[in-house]
This record gives sequence, structure tokens and C-alpha cells, in this order.
Amino acid sequence: MKNCVLAFSGGLDTSYCVLKLRDEGFRVTTYYVHSGAADPEAEAKIAARAEELGADDHLTEDASGELWSDIVVPFLAGGARRQGRYPVLCADRSIIAKRGVAIADRLGADVIAHGCTGMGNDQVRFETELRARSDRPILAPIRDIQDRDNVRAYEEDYLASRGFSVPERASLFSVNENLLGATLSGGAIDRWEEPPEEARVFTARPGEEPGEPLRLTIGFREGVPVALDGEALNGPEMLRTLNEKLGAYGVGYGIYTGDTLVGLKGRIVFEAPGLEGLEAAHTALCEAVSSRAQNGFRRKVGEAWCDLVYDGFTADALRDDLEAYLRSSQARVTGEVDLVARPGRVDAVAVRTRHIPERKGAVYAQKAAWSGKAAEGFTELFGQSTVLHAKAGGGDDGAA
Repeated sequence: MKNCVLAFSGGLDTSYCVLKLRDEGFRVTTYYVHSGAADPEAEAKIAARAEELGADDHLTEDASGELWSDIVVPFLAGGARRQGRYPVLCADRSIIAKRGVAIADRLGADVIAHGCTGMGNDQVRFETELRARSDRPILAPIRDIQDRDNVRAYEEDYLASRGFSVPERASLFSVNENLLGATLSGGAIDRWEEPPEEARVFTARPGEEPGEPLRLTIGFREGVPVALDGEALNGPEMLRTLNEKLGAYGVGYGIYTGDTLVGLKGRIVFEAPGLEGLEAAHTALCEAVSSRAQNGFRRKVGEAWCDLVYDGFTADALRDDLEAYLRSSQARVTGEVDLVARPGRVDAVAVRTRHIPERKGAVYAQKAAWSGKAAEGFTELFGQSTVLHAKAGGGDDGAA
């Protein structure tokens, strides 16, 4: 009997995978990677479900620290989002896959399996990471039945015929939730209609936010958030706290249409209240202490980093190259930033740091530390190329 390690969430797809793999003669070890969203009660239910289905063993791992250090820190340093909109909340997939390889190595497993379909991006994210780290065969039982008319009905019948209950849908939407935030799809979202207000996990509905503004202070050390309101917090704890506090104000809610890897348009609702607050604070501090060239270039690096993570190329050497630059760019990003949250938005309103480049006697738009003659000469030379080109004319002068 061969040993199989299966990424397991307890939902319909991975429940089907356990039975299918056991029917095919595998000894199945399921594993659930806790990335900061599930509570102990939910973890216990997932473990109980695995046991009920006949998994030979079940493991639970906490990867919230890894998600913070490997994803949140470089994401903030880059200052960019996927296609300018999406804060790559899918980034935990690569960590789940990497943990699966580590478990397979430890147990000496023969194969690794996942519950991704053949329709989306997650299959690429999982399998690129798995192939980069292991030569084991990869099994995808849900993808193998993708050509059926109603895959969900087939899975439900498969479980029922073997005497197992079918997981109830928690909502009308498909929800992916982790420490970074939540994404929702299905129903009106897929139909390009206005999402109903109940399509939310972290954020308050409009009109349900507190009446008074919320004030917070984020402390940074070399680009990494290290304190909230003067209290030192580890990264996952800070993000959980900000998700709760800023989510109550409706911060971080968005609707995104992505160009997926399989060529389809993918429309989702996403919520990332904590990330949005950290982004606002980090950007304000970066803009204050970094050079003009640094501030422009880091977003280009950040865009490339987001594309790698979104596309599942987390094991690519370019990621190390990009992150090496991003770490270097954060050397002076140390200080405190005050945030103010109001319904639907959060703003960085004050910055305190000793690293702001300043010229004695000069304040932008208020007071110059140079003469008017120097300023006149600067403007003449700075604009000279444009002025000369404009005066040269643009018509055909008859020259051969």
C-alpha cells in the first residue's frame, strides 16, 4: 500500500479526495495548514472530519509566522498589488504546498495530492511549488472528474453511496480565508452583478461602522511592522488585531476582476483590512525617507514580485533577487505612522522618523534655501530639451 499526503480542508472536494484515494489503495495522511484564520474549534472539526472519512492520520500545522515573514513583509516592501488592485491573498497556497512536501519527506510518502480543480489558478500554484521541491507524483482527484456535467453532484453522490454526510455550504459563496484576508466568489459575483452585502467575512456593511474615527499608531523597524499603539506585537498577532479593528470600519473591501492563468476572467470580492492599514502606514513612511528613485523603482519590483506569487512561481530564483533588493530598500524605513480610520477608508495622517532627507532652511512650497536666480537657471536647463524640440517644428522641411 503506497502512502499519500493530501492537503485537506474538510470541504466537499477534499472529503471526496480522501475516499477516492483510499478506494485506489492509498494509505492517506491528511494535513491542514493553519494560516491564521481558523480557530481551535474549526481545526478540531477538520481533524474529526478526516478521521470520520477514514484518513489513516491527520496533521495540523501553524504557518502564520511563515505567511507573515515570507509574504506580508516583502509585499509591504514592494508597495504594489497584482494588476494594481489585488493584494495577492492567494499567497498561502505556496506555503501549504511547501509544508506538504516537508510532511511527505518526513513520512517517506510516495505521492502528494491536492483538491484543486482544473478550472483555476490554484492547481498551478500548488503543482509548481510541489514539482520544484519534490519528484513525487502529484494526484489531483477533482481535476480527474472535471469533464462531468455536475462535478459537485457527482462528489456528493460518491460520499453518500459510501455512507458519509455531505458538508453543508456555509454560505452561497465560495470563501477562501487566511491571515491575509478573504476572497469570495460564486453567485452574483460570478454573474457580474452587484455583490450582496452579506458577501463579507471581515468587513462591516456600509452604515454599520462605528460613529467615531479610529486612531492607531504603527511602529516600523527597517520596513517591518513591529508595534501597534506602542505595544510590541509579532506579525500574525498584529495582522489579526488590525483585521478586527479596521474591518469594523469596512476598510479593505474591494471587487477585483483578474486575468487568470487559464485565460478566463475571474471576478471576486476581496477583504484585506489589516493589510490595507499596514500598506497605508508603510507607504507614508517609505515616501518620507526613501529617495525619489527608490520610491519609483520599488513599486516596479513590487509588481514583479506580486506577479510571481500570483502565478505560483514562488520557487523561482527571481523571487530571491527581488526580495534582496526590497530588503536593501528598507534600511531607513524605521519610525512611527499614525493612522485614522473612517467608514470605508484608512489614512496615514502623521509620520515620525529621524530619516527624512531635509535641507536646512528649506520647506517645500514655503521657504527656499537658494536664490531666485538659481531657481531660474534650474527651470531653464531642466525644461531645455522640450523647449528646443518644440521650437524646432514638426513639419517636413523638404530635406532629403
